[in-house]
Amino acid sequence: MMKSHYLLVFLCTGYIGWAQAEIYKKVDADGHVTYSSTPTKGSKKLDLGPLTIVPSPARARNNATPPDFLKVDSDTQKNRDNLRHKILEEELSTEQKLIEEARQNLINGKENSEILKDKDGRNYRNDAKYEENIKGLQGQVILHEKNVEALKTELHKLK
Repeated sequence: MMKSHYLLVFLCTGYIGWAQAEIYKKVDADGHVTYSSTPTKGSKKLDLGPLTIVPSPARARNNATPPDFLKVDSDTQKNRDNLRHKILEEELSTEQKLIEEARQNLINGKENSEILKDKDGRNYRNDAKYEENIKGLQGQVILHEKNVEALKTELHKLK
């Protein structure tokens, strides 16, 4: 039984040697480099030496806090968390007011498009300017909606 184990190890190490191929390098007239496992005219065999497999060192996972790291007592941290929560709530309230204003501005912009008169006295609307104005107002609504969602996410993380 022991001899078959040595035979298996010997065969495996021999197989690793077979896996190494000869590598040839060729540089053409334009300076392009080509590597190949088959020799071609003008190519040179590279001596890469034996294949060695080096295991990568395991990373030490040290999640411990260093002893000289500044520490905050629980009451101070609780006060900081409460203050952060209060600030986020105030920002959320402000953003919700701003989103309502932006939505109202969009409604007003759609209803009150600028009417111009041409030289013959006919009324018309500058569609390009109208579309640009509406896109800007829609952008403001979207911006405030994203801000509200971000603030709600932050508040949810605090709970």
